[in-house]
Amino acid sequence: MRRLAIVFILGLLVVIPTTYAFAQAPAATYTVQVGDNLFRISLRFGIPVAALQQANGIDNPNLIYVGQVLQIPAGGNPVAATAVPVGTPMPAGSTPVPAPGGQTGTYIVQPGDTLAKIAGRFGTTYLIIAQTNGIVNPNLIYVGQSLQIAGATGGQPVTAPVAGGSVQPLSLSGFEAGGQVVGDLSGNTLNAVQTSKFKWVKRQLSAGDGSGPNLIAQAHGVGLKILLSVIGDKGGVTDQGYQNSYATYVGQLAASGADAIEIWNEMNIDREWPTGQINPTIYVSLLSKSFNAIKSKNGSTIVISGALAPTGAEGAFGLASVWNDDRYYNGMAAAGAANFADCIGVHYNEGIVSPQQVSGDPRDNYPTRYLQTMLNRAMGPFPGKKACLTELGYLSPEGYGALPASFSWAANTTVAEQAQWLAQAAQITAGSGRVRMMIVFNVDSTTYGADPQAGYAMIRPGGGCPACSSLASVLP
Repeated sequence: MRRLAIVFILGLLVVIPTTYAFAQAPAATYTVQVGDNLFRISLRFGIPVAALQQANGIDNPNLIYVGQVLQIPAGGNPVAATAVPVGTPMPAGSTPVPAPGGQTGTYIVQPGDTLAKIAGRFGTTYLIIAQTNGIVNPNLIYVGQSLQIAGATGGQPVTAPVAGGSVQPLSLSGFEAGGQVVGDLSGNTLNAVQTSKFKWVKRQLSAGDGSGPNLIAQAHGVGLKILLSVIGDKGGVTDQGYQNSYATYVGQLAASGADAIEIWNEMNIDREWPTGQINPTIYVSLLSKSFNAIKSKNGSTIVISGALAPTGAEGAFGLASVWNDDRYYNGMAAAGAANFADCIGVHYNEGIVSPQQVSGDPRDNYPTRYLQTMLNRAMGPFPGKKACLTELGYLSPEGYGALPASFSWAANTTVAEQAQWLAQAAQITAGSGRVRMMIVFNVDSTTYGADPQAGYAMIRPGGGCPACSSLASVLP
């Protein structure tokens, strides 16, 4: 849960005004469309986000609405910002000059290109390309621009598979709920799981951890299915050799009887990547290897793509640090993720209103604030697939004291609301027909500090579990 801090900082973001020479002279207007945010509009017109804010009197860069008319400061020129799917043939004349031994080749920018896309294609990073070409703003490149590509892997494009192999993803049906367990699956924790009528438990472990078979046996021994969320070495995720070893490990978990395996976790945040190398195409390479390894050992193990951090923070922190979840989900879809996942992983953990609501959050109306719009946002790029909510929780400080500043958005959420909203979330997701499983984060954590996981826990100080009763009233 430490990964959530960047999401919640956004809600408290204070933008320090910056004066731009052209900001006071509007040259055009733009009407906000469905799916827009201020960052995307800034890229489209080559204008800094802060300049758009200044020209339009916008205090919160995350709060704009469909139909709003924005003044576009003079000096902005439209910049193509659509994505080219991985695997799209490069036009004649754009093939890079071979660059064996890490030498420099060239590439001509095509419609829809971004530096991140180009970097992924050539096995380098967008920061290296920007530095090599003297590009100050990595979001501003233009069609026809000639780029020097340094550090490319043999001058050859790096692409993820875009078609499934001989094993096809499972066609999932039904709905079941579960909870993430931090401690031992016994005593009060086991009682809470069983009282809530959960069918699943989730555990998170690191690749190479030898405890996996024992965790599987423990869950099966008390009649529960188990989801294992497997994270790994962020320094190795871009390395093909490491990807192979990770895939071998999750294959072994499948052979040991894991009922579901989630491949990585919150990959749209730099905490899961080498600096500046967030890349959905490379992730799908890892996913495809893991899918094939798992299915070769146990065809019934459900493969879940790593769930993303629900966030719109890229405008505040930059693409080197975080990608908005919708941008990353689209990148995964373009790289063929649906061919290598039975279920699409989704997280929802920043709610402070009922999951029945789709507006009215006191912070703003950003889509990730609400369960139903978060689900729509995640699953839009994957028609026909089911979602697996591998982390859904409501944070309450009740019984623990003040929350740290980066989580203060949840200061007024009560335990009674937590219990009620979890039950409502189960009803909504079960009735949607789009969700295979909902895993509550969490059942039993007692950690309450900079990362207040215990505030999400169903078992509260003193051992009570109001959410256990509310969930049991709605689950079969």
